[in-house]
Amino acid sequence: MTREKPKNLWLSRWGFILAATGSAVGLGNIWKFPYITGEYGGGAFVLMYLACILAIGIPVMMTEIALGRRGRGSPLDAVARVAREGGAHPLWRGVGLMAMVAGFMILCFYVVAASWAFAYTWKMLDGSLAATSVEALGGVFEAHNANPWQLGGWSLLVALLTLFIVAKGVQKGIERSVSWMMPGLAVMLLILVGYAYSSGSFSAGVDFLFTFDASKITGEALLAALGHAFFTLSLASGAILIYGSYLPDGQSVARTTFVVAIADTLVALLAGLAIFPIIFANGLSPSAGPGLIFMSLPLAFQQMPFGTFFGVLFFAMVSIAALTSAISLVEATVAYLNEKHGISRAKAATGAGVVLLLISLLAMLSFNVMAGWTPGGKNLFDWLDYLTSRWMMPLGGIGMVILAGYCLRSEVMRDELNLPPLGYALWLFMVRYVSPVLIGIVFLHALGWLGFDPIAKWYWIAGAIGVLAVAGELLAPRVRQELARG
Repeated sequence: MTREKPKNLWLSRWGFILAATGSAVGLGNIWKFPYITGEYGGGAFVLMYLACILAIGIPVMMTEIALGRRGRGSPLDAVARVAREGGAHPLWRGVGLMAMVAGFMILCFYVVAASWAFAYTWKMLDGSLAATSVEALGGVFEAHNANPWQLGGWSLLVALLTLFIVAKGVQKGIERSVSWMMPGLAVMLLILVGYAYSSGSFSAGVDFLFTFDASKITGEALLAALGHAFFTLSLASGAILIYGSYLPDGQSVARTTFVVAIADTLVALLAGLAIFPIIFANGLSPSAGPGLIFMSLPLAFQQMPFGTFFGVLFFAMVSIAALTSAISLVEATVAYLNEKHGISRAKAATGAGVVLLLISLLAMLSFNVMAGWTPGGKNLFDWLDYLTSRWMMPLGGIGMVILAGYCLRSEVMRDELNLPPLGYALWLFMVRYVSPVLIGIVFLHALGWLGFDPIAKWYWIAGAIGVLAVAGELLAPRVRQELARG
């Protein structure tokens, strides 16, 4: 098959790295990863998480980047082209379609969550967060969400900024914006870590994050590591696949993937070093979840010297992290409209924006005017989250690795990844036997179909070891074959 001539490319490898890292670094990195790290054993959890990144994150991300670059198009078109070239059934294009739709659906509720960070940047400045307790700040947060004009206005701002950047194109819009937003985020994060160092409780924050507590290595901790390793890199949401389609030929997929994974993990750990010393210095609880950002931290900033300045800096940093993620989630849809239907990027962004605003408006109203409308026990905001994170993304991730590992002719992925024989054999082993099993465990657990009680977990661990042992035996001839090629 004649390869599609790329219409858009990153100006440099670092353009892709910054954009992909911006996609991966979002609200979850700022509060969720630091908290679950401390909750599940500090250094022990970090080691489990890194192992899960190697088992799920890196193989799946390499697969998505390779599929995107090979197909040179939107997730739907790229997967369809690669499936046609690799001799796979045309219906595999549905995996690309599901990733693209999932990304857009995530954005429809993500703009609402991202708007909280934008709003709190302003609230830190105008004194709206002046309170004497976490409970009082909880009331401020609830009042903000209960006001559809406030919540809707900030959500509209996030949506318009996202669409404006994407409408300007890959190089002039996305790459140019992340070229200053991501370094700016890193600088602000380092300043906040320095501020936390002066809080007097920096050692307590380090202990919370990195003390190796083997007793907390449990089935639940492993599932938390597996789940975060899969979701943190924006996998199966169309973002990495479309960004991969803009990666120039000749750039190493494996090396680029490792850089993005390392950068994403470093940002999450630095966020913990910025947050928890401040929390401990003010005698607050580190186990507040999302409330850590919007309730506990604003109170802590008020009680510390120069707290307003650093509070504004913190929420500005979170806003940038949210915006870079939002950009990646809509790019696949805009690229599809632009390439498939010949619509200009500006008109494609406008059309996608109309649908985005309508659905995100309903998601926003779930917190106020439509709060009583909860079909199936969930409002629209929760349904969008549930369908994408618990169904579409895990199934899409499994579909990607099965397509690449089993259904395509081997030369397609071998040529695109351009790995040495042992490296390719290892990647093939992971996407055939390890990644789909582990993503399946995340999928089943998220749906409540898989538990890890103290007895059952040993059956699962023993079963997983057995599966990997059998898989190793099955793959051994293929490994020898790949090594012989070298």
